[in-house]
Amino acid sequence: MKLKIGDFVSVLDADLSGRVTAIKNKSICIETNTGFEMNFEASELVKMDNNLLKTSAFKNQSIQQILSEKQFKGIKKSAKIKTKSKQPPPMEVDLHIHQLVKSSKNMSNHEMLTMQLDTAKRRLEFAIEKRIQKVIFIHGVGEGVLKLELEYLLKCYDFLKFYPAEFRVYGHGATEVYIFQNKKL
Repeated sequence: MKLKIGDFVSVLDADLSGRVTAIKNKSICIETNTGFEMNFEASELVKMDNNLLKTSAFKNQSIQQILSEKQFKGIKKSAKIKTKSKQPPPMEVDLHIHQLVKSSKNMSNHEMLTMQLDTAKRRLEFAIEKRIQKVIFIHGVGEGVLKLELEYLLKCYDFLKFYPAEFRVYGHGATEVYIFQNKKL
């Protein structure tokens, strides 16, 4: 078999193919489909017909027929819409001091803590009154003083339970409160 520059060839014992770029004696240089140049002997290569794929795979069909089939198969069904969950989203209360006041510059630590706890108590009473089942208090990590005081406040109520909020969303800086709704007022 006589090869010439520009022929499309395939390597016999490897999954490689490409175009012939140079011929030197018995060594033939090919540029693979991935862009690498490699040298082979002529006995290791097989010349491929450029029109082989077109004639063998699609010999009984026209290009227009194939394209129209592809367009028809391309129509996809619409994705299913997830139904809304039956539970309303929890009420979030951010107890960070910068969320509660414009400036905490002239406030002592005790005043800040008192304001945060008063806010938590008011929002909890509001949730109980409006029959909101879940409340998430975002207290941050810090030294844990606000978290401890918040837990002490929550222990005063018999009809609720509290636990750390979902870690993926809030990390270690939030407490979720579940309020039982069958309590008698």
